[in-house]
Amino acid sequence: MAGTPVEYIKHHLQNMTYGQHPELGWKMAETAQEAAEMGFMAIHLDTMAWSIGMGLVFLFLFRMAAKRATSGVPGGLQNFVEVCVEFIDGLVKETFHGKNALIAPLALTIFVWIFLMNSLKWLPVDWIPSLAQAMGAEYFKIVPTTDPNATFGMSIGVFILIVLYSIKVKGLSGFAKELSFTPFNHWLLIPVNLILELIGLFTKPVSLALRLFGNMYAGEVVFILIALMYGAGLFLGALGISLQWLWAVFHVLVIPLQAFIFMVLTVVYLSAAHEEH
Repeated sequence: MAGTPVEYIKHHLQNMTYGQHPELGWKMAETAQEAAEMGFMAIHLDTMAWSIGMGLVFLFLFRMAAKRATSGVPGGLQNFVEVCVEFIDGLVKETFHGKNALIAPLALTIFVWIFLMNSLKWLPVDWIPSLAQAMGAEYFKIVPTTDPNATFGMSIGVFILIVLYSIKVKGLSGFAKELSFTPFNHWLLIPVNLILELIGLFTKPVSLALRLFGNMYAGEVVFILIALMYGAGLFLGALGISLQWLWAVFHVLVIPLQAFIFMVLTVVYLSAAHEEH
């Protein structure tokens, strides 16, 4: 691990990056500078691996619950899955005012997937990076939602659905009229309406991505700062243990809350896309 506190923090906030360096060709980035020089098309392998891995965990758990489902006394996993499904199904019925069988499964997937990715924050910050370093990987982050590439990837997916369903439900001309004549229903104010509506439309994915990323990234930084206290003497080390526990308990609320907010806003935005007016 890096020696100074600044190097330690930078080390833990750097992704495992693979891309084409303008001078060195295709390679794994060995420094943050190399990762930056690889440009937009570089891939964060750790973010991809952990996000896909948590998606597979989601599929495995829910498939197992479905296969073991019984009409008798349910087990713990079946209870958990049933609670999740019933809770999200009820919320979608109250929030979504259109007719689309895809919305409830989409909301369930978003909530559980983000919850699982966020839950990786409960692992001590040094465990997985130290193991990865012992295996030859200098940089390795384990919480995908602390990477804006992951949060923007999900929010852009939601944005594409918003546009597609707006066009499907209202028609291309209806969607264009909505952008042109809202909130001021006069042809002279079409330029003003377009500016306001397009800003509102494009801020939806930005707000979704930055809200999730900001909360998770800030929490990760605090965990890293607390971890630094372990090497600062007996008193600060003991204090760090207490703070680590308190911050982890606090994330019992933060982790599901951020998944819930992303899911609810997705449903609200898609509901607005289905409204014909």
